[in-house]
Amino acid sequence: MTFQNFINLISLWTLPIIILIILTVAVCKKVHVYEEFTEGAKDGFKVAINIIPYLVAIMVAISMLRASGLIDMCEHLMSGILNKLSIPADVIPLMIVRSLSGSAALGVFSDIANNFGPDSYATKLAALIVGSSETTFYVLAVYFGSVKISKVRYAMLTGIIADIIGIVAAIAVARMFFL
Repeated sequence: MTFQNFINLISLWTLPIIILIILTVAVCKKVHVYEEFTEGAKDGFKVAINIIPYLVAIMVAISMLRASGLIDMCEHLMSGILNKLSIPADVIPLMIVRSLSGSAALGVFSDIANNFGPDSYATKLAALIVGSSETTFYVLAVYFGSVKISKVRYAMLTGIIADIIGIVAAIAVARMFFL
């Protein structure tokens, strides 16, 4: 058996084994698995209902940014400075959208990868940005919204600062390893 076949075998059986272990431990501890599962599903549905307004607000904000042309305008205004720093202007929309939405950021990342290819500097930088920053506003909306916390001032500021630091670190790593 080759190493690749061994890894494929492990990946194929990992989830069923984990589920089997969980069920075995539950039976040993005399936990009513089905009832607990349905209670958890009910709680999950309640959380989903509570966070819908926050998710709608994020989707509207992203749509407004795209439709207004603000993202394109930022890209145009900053392109001169970014060229001097060896940052492709096509990565700017990713820097803006990443804090708002993971799916929008992955869409922008896919566009960059399709336009420049998987081995380009722009794609590698974009991948580092996606991996080193967080969807701050989505996290605030979902997690804070699910427990009904409305005062997010310090958490938002901390998240934005962390995103900026992550993007700067991604740029530094990309320059160090890929230029």
